[in-house]
Amino acid sequence: MKYMLLIYTSATGTNDACSFEDWAAYDKAMKEAGIWVAGHALKDLTTSTTVRVDQAGERTVTDGPFAETREVLGGYDVIDVPDLDVALEWAARCPGSRDGGSVVVRPVAEFEG
Repeated sequence: MKYMLLIYTSATGTNDACSFEDWAAYDKAMKEAGIWVAGHALKDLTTSTTVRVDQAGERTVTDGPFAETREVLGGYDVIDVPDLDVALEWAARCPGSRDGGSVVVRPVAEFEG
């Protein structure tokens, strides 16, 4: 079953518990285990754009973060593992789960066409 690991970090961008080497080792471990499907890190929150469409169909575009928040989505990984327990184990191994960060685990919905 596929799960998305949504990796959140502090909005201040401080997560001293994670080094580049930690992330590289985690990525390598997922790939060597044959569970990694996809993933990307996201650019800084200030590069974001928010789009909203009201009931009349009018589009509103806002540069940057739309709302003040304490956590920022920093990236994601999609993994293919047997069950939620294994997905949670991988989430706990993620460097982003340390030092005030968090990893939200969500099953990927797959629809037959």
